[in-house]
Formats: sequence, structure tokens, C-alpha cells
Amino acid sequence: DVYKRQLIAVTDVNLNIKKNLPELYKEDWQGVLESNIDCVFVCTYNDIIPEIVCAALEKDIHVFSEKPPGKSVECIKKMQAAELAAGDKVLKFGFNHRFHHSVIRAKELIDSQELGKVLWARGSYGKAAEKNFENVWRSDKNQAGGGILLDQGIHMADLLLHFMGEFDEVKSMVETQYWNIPMEDNAHALLKSESGAVAMLHSSATHWKNYFSLELGMENGLIHLDGILSNSMSYAPEKLKVYKKDLDQTNRKAGDPELHEEVFTEDQSWKLELGDFYSSLENSSRPCYGSSSDAFNVMDLIFRIYNNAKAN
Repeated sequence: DVYKRQLIAVTDVNLNIKKNLPELYKEDWQGVLESNIDCVFVCTYNDIIPEIVCAALEKDIHVFSEKPPGKSVECIKKMQAAELAAGDKVLKFGFNHRFHHSVIRAKELIDSQELGKVLWARGSYGKAAEKNFENVWRSDKNQAGGGILLDQGIHMADLLLHFMGEFDEVKSMVETQYWNIPMEDNAHALLKSESGAVAMLHSSATHWKNYFSLELGMENGLIHLDGILSNSMSYAPEKLKVYKKDLDQTNRKAGDPELHEEVFTEDQSWKLELGDFYSSLENSSRPCYGSSSDAFNVMDLIFRIYNNAKAN
């Protein structure tokens, strides 16, 4: 059973981990890497992710790293170089949104071409943010590297790449409109692919209600990913809504086509994501999703959004 693995060593700034797992606890991440392990999970601050990932790969250790892959495009390039030098070692980044059931079903529908090709997309990911938002590590530019776009909007950017492919044109406005932080609390972007498909992305830390919505305008209908399951359940429920084009108004009045809706009640994205990682270990293959190439593509898009906003 590839899902049964032995925990060898842990470290964390949360001392409760040390209290609960004293026999496995190491004082620093270097101690973990020296513990005769086969693979490591890197779930830490953005600024030190590249150092740990590269050190692990240099020791021939497989790596699962949470997103984002560092603070810049140069960070992911550095990790890709370490991956290449490590030969057959697996490097996977945690973009678990691709493993949500609504996303999986939407991808199947798009790939089937039942509704034709994607013409446009409109994605919005909003965060209420807490009272102490200005004082958490995510609001520290040295540790985080970027604001709400890099922290949360990166998931929406990754889904747009997943559904629409790469984008050639980027127009954006990245602003700090409310919170007293040195990074953005709102990012707006217009993205255009070579095929002419256009995507709109909004990532916000001033939404005041946790919110997820991704609409995909197709040639023959509309796909709407409405809500997403999470540990907090504050973005729930998770629904996939499909409206098929009905220009002849055969069933309903104009502008109100029949709705086909699926509601998902269980978040299995983490299990499926780990299954992808373990499958890569078993088969000595690259991950299906979350590869270093996927990580590079989304980081490149994020920083093109940043750079276009700075240029204007």
C-alpha cells in the first residue's frame, strides 16, 4: 500500500510538534535531511523553500514542497537545476486545486470537446483576511516575497494555465488598496493566449468573504466552478455548474438555459495529490501535476503580472 509510509523525522517552529513527537523531533531542517529518509515534505516559509529543496535533492531525497515555489522565478530555476542534477529524484509542488473533484470534472468536460473550445475565463479568488493580517508572516515581504497574488491567486493562475494553456499577453494592475503591508492586497489581470482566448483574474485580500469562482465561456456553453472545499469550509459548497448553449430556445426562455449541476461534499484533493506523488516514487516518473515545469509556468505568469503592473 503506497499510502502507508513511515515517519522518520520532523521539525517545526511550532513547539507543540516537539512536545507531541519528541522521539522524532529534530532541532532544524538540516537534522531531518540527515535522518536517513527517502523523501521529505517541505511546508515552510517561501524564502527558505529553495534552500531546503535543493539541499534535499543534493542528498538524493525525493521532495514534495508546498506552494509557492519560492519568492521568484529565479527560485524555481534554481530548484529545477538541482532536480536535473539529482537524476531520478522526484520533485513535486503542492498545487492541490487541480485535484479537486470540480476541477477534475471540468477538465474532463473541456478535453472531451463536448462544449467546444474555451473562449474566455473569469476567475476570482477572494479572502476575508483576519484582524492581524498585517502582522502575519504572509505580510512580511522578506519571508513571503509577494502578497495575495503569490499567496492565494497563484492557485487561480495555475487553474487558468491548466484549462487554457500558456498566455502570450499580460495586462495588469496590482495594488495595495487597504492593508498596511509592503505587498499587494488586490491584483487584477487580463491574459490572452495565442489562440485568442482571454482570461480575467482577480485575487483579493479585501473581499471580506472567502470566495472562489471560475467561469469558463465555451463555444457551446458555460462551465462554472462555484466554490471550493477547504479545511475551514469557508469557501464551500463546491459545485460544478454547466449550461449548454440553447440559441433555439427549445427548452427554456432566452438567456436561461438548463442547468446541469454537480455538488461535491468531500475534499479528497490532498489524498489524490499525495497519490500522484507516491505514484511518481513507485514508478520513477514525473508527477502528473505539480511538476517543476508546472511550477515554472505559474511562477513565470505571476511575475509577468507583477512586472506588467510595475511597467504601467
